[in-house]
Amino acid sequence: MTEDAATAGAGRVVLGRIGSPFGVKGWIWVQPHTRPPDQLFEYRQWDLEGPASSGRRSLEAVQAQGKGWIVRLSGIADREAAAGLTGAWISVPRTALPPADEADEGYYWIDLVGLQVVGIDGFAFGRVDSLMETGANDVLVVKGEEERLIPFIRPDVVRRIDLAAGVVEVDWDPDF
Repeated sequence: MTEDAATAGAGRVVLGRIGSPFGVKGWIWVQPHTRPPDQLFEYRQWDLEGPASSGRRSLEAVQAQGKGWIVRLSGIADREAAAGLTGAWISVPRTALPPADEADEGYYWIDLVGLQVVGIDGFAFGRVDSLMETGANDVLVVKGEEERLIPFIRPDVVRRIDLAAGVVEVDWDPDF
């Protein structure tokens, strides 16, 4: 999940966002925040929370369109209805996610948000606010006395992640 991935209330995880309408028959652009992007479409029930509309919708159809994705959702039959969902966050229950692969990382990005970030020398950087993809490598956005962007490079920069203790240990100069 990317920088916008966050919990959407108790036990929910944001997996994407609704974009603008596509055409006049209720199709809508979506912005997946999953890796790979098409993993979003494995979840057939989406809870939407947005500025103009909220509620649960079923995913009826999905189609690759250019470099993006468009979807049809239950109860959305025309452009006007689709426009009412623009900007809504797509979430699913945390329990709907498969267990994090212990052989791989053993956690989701959302699990890192809120963890305390400390240097190998004990310096307290602050807490993980979000993560973002930059192309070259992922980045921890850490907020403390000041905001810092720390490359998520294991094991060179991010030395240890201890979910139980709520700590991410990094080898990073506080002056960067």
